Parts: sequence; structure tokens; C-alpha cells
Amino acid sequence: MITPALNPLVLSLKESATLAINLKALRLRKKGKKVYHFGFGQSPFPVPDNIQDALRKNADKKDYLPTQGLPELCEAVSVFYRDEFCYNFSSDNVCVGPGSKELIFQLIYLMEGPLLVPAPSWVSYGPQAALRGKEIVPIMTKRENGYRLQIDELDRVAHKLGQKQKLLIINNPNNPTGCLYTKDELEELAKLCRAYQIIVISDEIYAMIEFTNKPHSSLAHYYPEGTIVTGGLSKSFAAGGYRLGVMLLPRELKIILNALKSVISETFSSVSAPIQYAALEAYGNFELVRPFIEKTCEIYQFTSEYMHDRFIKAGLNCPKADGSFYLFPDFENYRENIRKKGILTGINICNYLLEHFNIAALPGSDFYMPATNLGARFASVDFDGQKVLNSWTNRKDMDEEKTKSLFPYLVEGCDSLEHFTKTLCV
Repeated sequence: MITPALNPLVLSLKESATLAINLKALRLRKKGKKVYHFGFGQSPFPVPDNIQDALRKNADKKDYLPTQGLPELCEAVSVFYRDEFCYNFSSDNVCVGPGSKELIFQLIYLMEGPLLVPAPSWVSYGPQAALRGKEIVPIMTKRENGYRLQIDELDRVAHKLGQKQKLLIINNPNNPTGCLYTKDELEELAKLCRAYQIIVISDEIYAMIEFTNKPHSSLAHYYPEGTIVTGGLSKSFAAGGYRLGVMLLPRELKIILNALKSVISETFSSVSAPIQYAALEAYGNFELVRPFIEKTCEIYQFTSEYMHDRFIKAGLNCPKADGSFYLFPDFENYRENIRKKGILTGINICNYLLEHFNIAALPGSDFYMPATNLGARFASVDFDGQKVLNSWTNRKDMDEEKTKSLFPYLVEGCDSLEHFTKTLCV
């Protein structure tokens, strides 16, 4: 019998927590068990019709496309980010990949220096760095600041690391908290990043899912020479399975793009041609998609605010989300009573919620928080997207009856969570 030897850097990894909880919840549902699936952040809406049509019309496209991406798509992405976000990236500095997740991995792989990750942040940044053998430096943030990285928190870590090159990844809006950085916070962070010459990856996959009605702010506005922006089709365009992401690099970091193209040429070569043509429709004819984006964003805001209100009513601590699909409540107010049930860690509490209350959520420890942190990430997208689109008018028309009709799993899941907290008070 052959026992294969594996790369030791791989042996320490586990399956992505978000993908694992999704598969577990779906398996339980397939077995007939009711599960309130708050563990996975996938858009429930159908892909806009014009994007689907473009994919069908270009199914015959079979040739390898340029490593960097279809030139017309790179141009459309450049124009889109200029018009929608006031960025100044030329098409020559746009790169297309099979999801922003893969592009971030490629970037982390080719760059030297430790990876600074504000905690909590998306689950995959750390494991991607671990595959490279790169030092991962979590930076603890505070609930009272909405879990947004503050200048003093970054300064302490950057100073301790000295003059070597450092990478900082900022997810804005944030997964798992839904937080959105303010203009003042970004200006402060930009000054510090410039002083330490930190290279920033600004993961803006949720940039079009914001609830503040203010122009999107990014480190790319205040530190353009050192900030790399990533995005893609998966969230606001509701096309996660299309697996198309984009990366925009400033001209000052052209050396990174050249290296990235070399790495891509030896790995995935190029993104599927039909998918790139579909993305060209999404970015190039965005006005056709805008009504869909605005309507779905309003729905996301409603579900986020509904769940936030229910969490507060249940006695949880939870910053209000300014964007994305997520909320990050914690059970600290119940810590002593939870401990009496033998629940000591975030993993314990999430396992308990799934086993006894049919609630699937992810513990804070999956997002770089300490094991004993009692925070958990809840996604607010467990509903029938097509049904909601067909029935939705606006948030002002929503009452208790309509909410139960359109979002039954969200309502029942919050009921179950509230029942759990009541058991802690007995």
C-alpha cells in the first residue's frame, strides 16, 4: 500500500470553514432536517438575464484568452471602477482571474513579507498565507470600533515588525462583521501605510452592497500608489459560481503585475472564455444591471437590519452592519450561564446551536479571533431570491406578515436563537 507524502504546509490546513458549513447544512437539509442556514454567504438571487444571455451567446468561444484577461473586459473593468468608485486604474493594470479569491492567493504567494490581517476578517486569508509559509499577523480590533482597524492598532504591529516589507489586507465592507470604514479612518490608515511603505490589498468584493447611501471610500483613494483593489462577479452580480474576479493594480506596482502574469501563465493560464464575455456584459453594460443591483441591495439592507434588531432583542452584542451579507453578534452577556452548560469556546457554542436549535453559524475563531471569543458570524441570505424579487416593492411596505412570508428561515432562525438565549436565563 502506497502512503503518499504531502507538503507539510498543506497538512496543517482544513477545508474552508465557509464551504464546510455550507455542505454540512445542505446535507442535513437533504436528510429532511430543518436548518437555519446562517453559515454561508452566497447571493440567493438569479444571475441578471443579460449576463446569462451573454454567456449563452458566447458558448462557442473556445480559444485561450490573454493571460491578463480579455482586453475588452479589462477596459470595461477600468471604466466601471472609474465611473462607479472614482478610481484611476488603466486597463493595462487590470487582471482577470477565476475569482478574486484565487487572485488574492496568487498575490500573497508571489509577495515577500508577513501578512497583516485585522481580526475578525474573512477565513481564507490566513490559510492562503500558510500555504506559502508566510508569517500571518492577526491584529485584534474592538467591538466598540465596529471591528474596524484603528491607526494605533496597526502602528503597534507595524513598528514591531520593523522595516521589512509588509502586506495588509483590508476587507471593506467586511466579512464577517459588515463594517464599513469611514473616510477619516481610511485617511489615517493611509498616512501610516505610506510611512511604513505597507502594500495594501483592498478586498472590495462587497463594494456595491453598502447601506450608507454615501460614496464608497477606499484606501485606494488616499493611498493609491500602494493599494491593490480586488472585486468580481460573485456577490453583487449574484454569480459566485461563474468564478470570475478582477484585480486592479496601481502603475507604481507594475512589477507585481508582470510577476502575476508569469505565475498565472504557469497555473490557470486564463479564465474560461465564455465567462469572460459574460463579465464583459456585466461591466460593460452596467446600466442594464444597475436596477438589479439597487433592488437587491435594498433587500440585503432589510434582512441585515431585521436580524440586527432581533439579535439586540435577544440580548446579544452586535454592531450594525453597513454592508455585505453578514453580522457578527457575540454572546458575551451570557458568558457565565453559557459556561454552566460546558460551553467554553466559540466552536462549542456554534456546535450547540446547530445540534439543539438547528442554527448553522461560524465561530469567531474561524475569523482569527481567540478560541474563547463568543462571537459568531451570521449570514442574512437564507431565503428564496427569485420569490423575493418577484414580490418586493420596498422596505417601507414590509410588515410582520410579509417578512414571515418572504423570509421564513430568517424569522424562524431568529426565533430559535431567541429561544436559546431565554434558556440561558432560567
